[in-house]
Amino acid sequence: MNAAASAPNDRDQPRPAQGYAGDVTPELACRWWQEGRAVLVDIRTDAERDWVGFVPGAINVEWKHWPGMQVRPDFDEQLRAQVPAGSRIVMLCRSGVRSIASSRRATELGYEAYNVLEGFQGDPDENGHRDTRGGWRVRGLPWRQG
Repeated sequence: MNAAASAPNDRDQPRPAQGYAGDVTPELACRWWQEGRAVLVDIRTDAERDWVGFVPGAINVEWKHWPGMQVRPDFDEQLRAQVPAGSRIVMLCRSGVRSIASSRRATELGYEAYNVLEGFQGDPDENGHRDTRGGWRVRGLPWRQG
């Protein structure tokens, strides 16, 4: 077997990050979650989950509340109420940006927190459309609408 065949896939490894445990691909986050090795925390707004879709079984703790998009003052309390202290968590937002800030905060609260790269919908394409360049949905991972 050659070295390339035995080397781990880069998408299967956490990437180092500043202020939290690391960044993981949607596929790795989903695998950890499905294997019971992490808690999946969807930090998108209720409106986003209602309008765009959600991951059945994920814990929902809004990081920012729509329409003002201010950090929720009860985020810490809500996270602690729904996720056992010290748990490994993977934070999911729309594109993998807000989940960085929430991962840093969760780390400060004592969690092993990872940001899910690409988020639920990925980055916009050249036409400003999401769901074409990566993300939980594009990768074919579990989600529902409605």
